[in-house]
Amino acid sequence: MRFKKREQNVDNIDVSPLIDMVFILLIFFMVTTTFVKDMKLDLNRPSAASASLSNAKVIRVYIDNNREVYIDNQAIKVWAIQSKLRDLLRSSTNKAILVVTDTDIPVEALIDVIDECKLSGAQDVAVSTTKELG
Repeated sequence: MRFKKREQNVDNIDVSPLIDMVFILLIFFMVTTTFVKDMKLDLNRPSAASASLSNAKVIRVYIDNNREVYIDNQAIKVWAIQSKLRDLLRSSTNKAILVVTDTDIPVEALIDVIDECKLSGAQDVAVSTTKELG
């Protein structure tokens, strides 16, 4: 007596190469992603109803509550902002500058920094704010 072999139509799919590829892609995206590095200044930014997100590739100028100005994590005098920003704007494709400031900064200090930014050749100068609720 001969028994017939049953034909099994069960396809076994090996998912281990798929899992390997997912991990490789995950590592690739983690390595190639750039993160925005803000300075570690404790600033209370002013609020505005028309606040919007900024581009990550803009040049950031920081003014702390002691009226000190920082560009690229280096303290800089107001009279030297223009030359430093000209050098940075030459190599940048985006000619925008974001001024991150504290709420307690006098308006005259903010205007001085914005003037220096515009005189350096920036096409767009914005002030960082937080979005008002309401």
